[in-house]
Amino acid sequence: MVKNGSEILIDALVEQGVDTIFGYPGGAVLNIYDALYKNSDRIHHILTAHEQGAAHAADGYARSTGKVGVCLATSGPGATNLVTGIATAYMDSIPMVAITGNVGTSLIGRDSFQEVYIAGITMPITKHNFVVRHVEELADTVREAFRIAQSGRPGPVLIDIPKDVTAATTEFIPKSRVEVHETYDISEEQLKTVADMIGKAERPFIYYGGGVEISDAGSELLALMRKAEIPSAHTMMAIGCVPDDDELSLGMIGMHGTVSADWAVERSDLLICIGARFSDRVATNTGHFAPGARIIHVDIDAAEINKNIETTYSVVSDAKTFLQKILPYIKENRHAAWLAQINEWRAKLDYHAKDDNSVIHPHQLLRTVAEETPEDTIIATDVGQHQLWSAQYNGRRHPRQFLTSGGLGTMGFGYGAAIGAQIAFPGRTVVHITGDGSFHMNLNEICTAVSYRLPVITVIMNNRVLGNVRQWQTMFYGSRYSQTDPHRKTDYVKLADAFGAVGYRVSNIAELREALRKAQQSDGPVLIDCQIDKDERVLPMIPAGGTIDDLVVD
Repeated sequence: MVKNGSEILIDALVEQGVDTIFGYPGGAVLNIYDALYKNSDRIHHILTAHEQGAAHAADGYARSTGKVGVCLATSGPGATNLVTGIATAYMDSIPMVAITGNVGTSLIGRDSFQEVYIAGITMPITKHNFVVRHVEELADTVREAFRIAQSGRPGPVLIDIPKDVTAATTEFIPKSRVEVHETYDISEEQLKTVADMIGKAERPFIYYGGGVEISDAGSELLALMRKAEIPSAHTMMAIGCVPDDDELSLGMIGMHGTVSADWAVERSDLLICIGARFSDRVATNTGHFAPGARIIHVDIDAAEINKNIETTYSVVSDAKTFLQKILPYIKENRHAAWLAQINEWRAKLDYHAKDDNSVIHPHQLLRTVAEETPEDTIIATDVGQHQLWSAQYNGRRHPRQFLTSGGLGTMGFGYGAAIGAQIAFPGRTVVHITGDGSFHMNLNEICTAVSYRLPVITVIMNNRVLGNVRQWQTMFYGSRYSQTDPHRKTDYVKLADAFGAVGYRVSNIAELREALRKAQQSDGPVLIDCQIDKDERVLPMIPAGGTIDDLVVD
């Protein structure tokens, strides 16, 4: 059947299983929006307040579902407004397809109105970019974009479509949905070598990251931990893959991880890294990370092997395939002395914040959120102190329940991500944890949640300062608080009312508990302004470039 480019785009997206797209209209995408209007029964379009919000919403949709998120923007500033969201997805290996309109092909390169070379701008932050110059290429370009976004190490792909291509016509030939079935060749020799290294270790330790979540390998990882009795710790990107209350789980590792996890890495004789990349927030000093350990690195991306840390042995594979193949080679084992040492560190060294119900301490706030919401609640955070406290005390026990910008560290990520997750799972509770600094970045997306009656619950840790930067200024800059006290007078309850949402202000745990209960009865968005002290710190902490010897716990 002969169709125009916009109709072909919609058909190709539906063909790939897309049911939701987040975006904002403009001149270069008017034909696409006309096609969306005509196909509203097949694709649900969510209009955000800003294109960055659309990118973060597509990201949150992808993180919570494991599907490819899709966002759409017009040319020029619409396209450039997607950049931060695309980079956020790229750094955390999130599958996304970003579609941008552009000026007509005859106007490209002429500094036309709202013309920008978005393919060049985003080249360093995408897996691949396409500029569609001929309508005959469009359908297969969409299919290839979805294949690339999902295959190997996932990530964002950009498709730039000039306006005349969206109007041109050609024959559309339907095809089946792109299915990604990848295999990773791991030889028997590799498996025996890894199993032998594990079997001979007296103090083995597993450090795992987002690759375990992406490949849905939590159960296989737990099976390995239990079979060989190996303790583990996770990065921020793998929260929920193995519950933190499991006896072999030491919680989060790295700069703000548990002391016992960081000590276990320091004293291990074999470190097994699965689906993680030794980032500077974990390997804070690469020259003194796991100094006495042989290191096995398993990662889907060969470029990550020996990039940050020199390894003893490596396997290029996704986490699930590796774990499934290695398990039969692993012998039952016990490490009583090693676990006894770790449990001693847990008891003596792990940081435990003190309770005080007359005020709101961050750890109590997060514990209350966990207690007052269902177990399948999805948490989305922004970036800053609240994010780190959330990572430490979130209480999530399952994967894809903790959505946060780990690699890029994008303030303003959380509300859009929460919207994406709420759209994906309309029957589940979604809680957006933020700080007053991050919240000001993209608070305009409240209008999106109001328009679509999305019951996102936003909990604002309001300390009236830019807390994380201020903490560093306290610790390393002689308490010289340069531009970290904005002196803002925002009234979040009145703000909520102005947007058409509901707002509560709380100053102790009892009030917070009551506000959370009321919020879950709402059929629209709720803001809860939680007053916390500006001198609360994220502890423990290993300073950037430091080692376990530089650990700060007080």
